[in-house]
Amino acid sequence: MTPTAPPPARTASRVCSPAYVAGLVSAGRLRPRRRLGQTFLVDENVLRRVVAAAGPLEGRAVVEIGAGLGALTLALAAAGAARVLAVEKDLGLATLLGENTAGWENVEVVLGDALDLDLASLAGGDPLVLGNLPYSITTPLLLKLLRPPVFWPRAVVMVQAEVAERITARPGTKEYGTLSLAVSRVARPELAFRVGRNSFYPRPEVDSAVLTLARREVPAGGLDPAGLDRLEVVIRAAFGHRRKRLSNALAAGLGLDRETVSRAVAGAGLDPGRRGETLDLEEFVTLERALRGLLGAAGREPLPSTDSPGYNRS
Repeated sequence: MTPTAPPPARTASRVCSPAYVAGLVSAGRLRPRRRLGQTFLVDENVLRRVVAAAGPLEGRAVVEIGAGLGALTLALAAAGAARVLAVEKDLGLATLLGENTAGWENVEVVLGDALDLDLASLAGGDPLVLGNLPYSITTPLLLKLLRPPVFWPRAVVMVQAEVAERITARPGTKEYGTLSLAVSRVARPELAFRVGRNSFYPRPEVDSAVLTLARREVPAGGLDPAGLDRLEVVIRAAFGHRRKRLSNALAAGLGLDRETVSRAVAGAGLDPGRRGETLDLEEFVTLERALRGLLGAAGREPLPSTDSPGYNRS
């Protein structure tokens, strides 16, 4: 589908400008809710870099989460995306989003909570996922997007810089934890670039970062869904007691005999005296296999959040 040229006032540059957003606020048409930390991207250079990070868009379907006023929506539509599903939860923002994207035949505004919507069914095919993720729900939203089978090949998301550091953290660092592993078991995260707080209006109190996530064609270790569930259980147990030896943390977290766990860990070629936060993803996969016979059926509980309260970006 060839994008239809919008009215001059409905370009990404226009919607991304500080003057436009401030004008909406002055006119009473936009009231950023501080309780939710709503703030809007007003840096066109950042906008261009986000679109570039998505890769070729011609003919692709895109799911945009937290579309807000539509700056990124319009940029994606203009870049040739065949279909942009712009998801926005806030009714007032969705109204402005609809006005700003009027005339673009390849844009569909979806009013709803991304946590509740069946995004895979709405998008169909193999869509890209982009968006400024509302920070207060970053972890549960990411876990939903990463739930196997992952329906997208590539995602580009903006999150708080601190969260980006946790997702891309290396073993043994203080930032490394359950969130790092929850993402890396089914996708390969990379820090694309950082975004300063001056790129938003109103100006937030924290910096942001843009991450790219490339879906693993095969989940870590080739694990099936049941194996990934068990892997989650093992990871939760290992990180449940950071200062304990691996065997002790696993025994406590899994409700198993310490000596039995220690033998299983050693039999897998891992040191039972290590701490869980020093293990990389491949070692956790090895650990899951070593403990598989002891675990039984694992529940599908998401990995716990290590995030602190923050703000929303629409």
